[in-house]
Amino acid sequence: MIVATAQDDPSPPRPRDVGIVIGVLPTGPLNAITDVEGVKVGHVTIDEGKDIHTGVTAIVPHGGNVFRSRVPAGFVAFNAFGKFAGSTQVAELGEVETPILLTNTLNVAEAIAASIEWTLDQPGNAAVRSVNAVVGETNDGMLNDIRRRRVTIADARRAIEAAKDGALEEGSVGAGTGTVAFGFKGGIGTASRRLPQSMGGWTLGVVVQSNYGGVLNIAGVPVGIRLGRHAFASATEQGSADGSVVIVIATDAPISDRNLRRVAERAFIGIGRTGSSFSNGSGDYAIAFSTHSAVRREEGSVPTTQVSELRNEVMSPLFQAAAEATEEAVINSLFAGKAVEGHRGIVERLPTEEITPWLSAPPPISPMQNK
Repeated sequence: MIVATAQDDPSPPRPRDVGIVIGVLPTGPLNAITDVEGVKVGHVTIDEGKDIHTGVTAIVPHGGNVFRSRVPAGFVAFNAFGKFAGSTQVAELGEVETPILLTNTLNVAEAIAASIEWTLDQPGNAAVRSVNAVVGETNDGMLNDIRRRRVTIADARRAIEAAKDGALEEGSVGAGTGTVAFGFKGGIGTASRRLPQSMGGWTLGVVVQSNYGGVLNIAGVPVGIRLGRHAFASATEQGSADGSVVIVIATDAPISDRNLRRVAERAFIGIGRTGSSFSNGSGDYAIAFSTHSAVRREEGSVPTTQVSELRNEVMSPLFQAAAEATEEAVINSLFAGKAVEGHRGIVERLPTEEITPWLSAPPPISPMQNK
């Protein structure tokens, strides 16, 4: 069964729905990457019996021709045990020219082909001879028979074509269909922050594909220790600190590719707060891009451009936003998870009913959260 955009069951409550607040900055209206105007996200979810749980998630930076109106971008490989296609050109040129796709480790090639085909077919691209497809991955081989390489080029292209704005599905959807985090069902998560006007009023949003381990912390509470379930609990513990996480960050702030790389680096503060130690076998990647028209790289014959971008001195609130939104996106992915019987065993959902009383005591409200 292939589901293009939504899960069959009603979505469970998100952490903020039950009083769990992460960070001090206010969220955007949807608390999602789509709070950044123009950004769209599409999922193709592939659930077929016990053995196939996988899919593709596509993040489209804007509604125009992304190849001819490229967005500046920064890329960080925090621990590079993984495959992130297109990353060297992003690091070299500081720009993204295609949708950003996420999938499983052994279907990166199909996602690349889909992104290339889709880009070549866009109006105005008839003369294009080179495309830098950007594809990240994590390994969903616990729940998914990954050697069957079930994702097709058509599936990955359908994820791009399904991309939409508005509220997003989380959990076992798209590229998160077969992922595991902290020994529980992980998946796709999203969150956002909207800075107060005194800090620029910019919006920053995040999508994560959570598939890693460690000692789970939520809003500063050592949940993994209290549950007695974490990667270091005992010699027979089934959980593992190994795994991967891919973080995609969008913002409407006019930022250079250099400062977008700095934003991407700060996302790993949020991953660390969730309890990751960035183990040897973990592929931990972040890519950040700006949608602001002032910093777009437009195709044309003019040899120079004039760019208005944020100064270094005003970047700190966006760094804070990246850390907070990344942390919350991971926790959102866990709260949305559902128990799955898969290829190599059963992965339980996070016992949210049990842990919510530990987490939902109202903290002091930051004045920024009231703005």
